[in-house]
Amino acid sequence: MSLPKDLYYTEEHEWVKKEDGKVRIGITDFAQDELGDVVFVELPEVGDELEADESFGSVESVKTVSELYAPISGTVVEINEELEDSPEFVNESPYEKAWLVVLEPSNPSDVDQLLTADQYEEAVNKD
Repeated sequence: MSLPKDLYYTEEHEWVKKEDGKVRIGITDFAQDELGDVVFVELPEVGDELEADESFGSVESVKTVSELYAPISGTVVEINEELEDSPEFVNESPYEKAWLVVLEPSNPSDVDQLLTADQYEEAVNKD
């Protein structure tokens, strides 16, 4: 399982990367592996307000449909439009090509409440 140390994580298997006052969000390598081959990704619109822990889209694989949960609250300022035509990026490159959205956080310090790579790894290994 690939687990970049510079990212933050949620128990719902999303990752968060701080970027100049904004945050980039995606799903983890563990999550894409559990899902299997991803065939469709549903994302919010630019300008949508997301609330922490609420669903903001879904990832559909040959096995199942999984909800995406916002790790923090904020406004969507960018979506990864490439995933519309290339949902397989979620499987091929979960941390580079397959980011989902970029948020302008309502409260930037909320990111610091998320899990570190070590804490996430520990949580995953408990399951």
